[in-house]
Amino acid sequence: MPDQLQIAIPRAGPLRRIAQIRGSDGTVQDMTKAHISESRLRLRAWLTLGYTLFIMYGSLSPFTGWHDQGLDFSDILLTPFKQTYTAFDAVINLMSYLPFGLLVGLTARARFGALASVAFGLCAGVLLSASMEYLQMYLPMRISSNMDILTNSCGALIGVILAVSITSWTWFFSRMTRWRNELFRQGKEMDFGLALLALWVFGQVNPSLPMLGNVFISGTASQPFVPPHPAPFNGMESSVVTLNLLMLGTLLLTLLRRPRHIFTALLVVLSTVALMKFITAALLLKSWALLLWINSEAVFGMLLGIVLLFSAQWLPHRTVIGLGAAAALWDFAMVNFVFDDNSPSAAMSIYHWHYGHLLNYNGLAQTITLVFPLLLLSHLWHARKI
Repeated sequence: MPDQLQIAIPRAGPLRRIAQIRGSDGTVQDMTKAHISESRLRLRAWLTLGYTLFIMYGSLSPFTGWHDQGLDFSDILLTPFKQTYTAFDAVINLMSYLPFGLLVGLTARARFGALASVAFGLCAGVLLSASMEYLQMYLPMRISSNMDILTNSCGALIGVILAVSITSWTWFFSRMTRWRNELFRQGKEMDFGLALLALWVFGQVNPSLPMLGNVFISGTASQPFVPPHPAPFNGMESSVVTLNLLMLGTLLLTLLRRPRHIFTALLVVLSTVALMKFITAALLLKSWALLLWINSEAVFGMLLGIVLLFSAQWLPHRTVIGLGAAAALWDFAMVNFVFDDNSPSAAMSIYHWHYGHLLNYNGLAQTITLVFPLLLLSHLWHARKI
């Protein structure tokens, strides 16, 4: 006899419907766990792909001047470890590849055992790092190093070991799964949307960008502890902040199961970004530039965006989608065709250090601000019927 499909609706719980299949042998298989596992794996895969692209960007930017410099990769691998390699470089490389190893480990652990996941994550880290160092031989502005491969691989190994360790915390993952199902919708579009939210947060953490802004801060001060003279109020920057908040709000409205939670979710996201901005500013920026990322343009733009978002929450779903798409197109046009001084190097004067890592970090943040509206448009197109 063919399998019979039965739908059971529980009286309480985060999931309103639990699909069950009764086979010919009389056994019942709960399809909810399979659906949750598939969604979790899909989200991890999106995040892993996104972070891999981050590493490729940071390793190969500025993507110009490609030519053969007559170098042999085997010579680079066999070169004695450089004595000039600084602790700062080692820490940056470790911290850059640790999230990669963590995400690869979490993705692999859903399919393989602990030992196989560690081996797979380590091989992925070594392969990615070696590939980036090999390609850097053709970039005059970059230097290939076996120490980079070593420290990158160590970071990936630490990350994958951490991933394998935390997958045994069943109580943690059960709570996270329950929390995710209570707050957010299910489906491939929602998994992509959550990854897109993580991308936006990652780009906004940069302390040389104003809160929800797109134009790098380039203020200077000639004396310690003396703040720079305040610049005139820039309404164009405020409008970009408003558009950023509307894009974020529209994204959250498509993800949340209950739209009435939009302002709570918005408060949590913005508070998280503000806290992370403050921490990175304290670590990276000069003392007088510590709070330049929260200015009058940012405050006014956020207040205006909240008012508009509050007015839009009673509109039909498709109308909200349309407004979010319009905000994304407007933001893309302004950032690309109105502002002409959005250069990653413009903010280097407010940093403690002037390592190439920081310039790449700013360049990555700029790239995220450029591509986020386009990725949001793709998400809104697929989420319009949900």
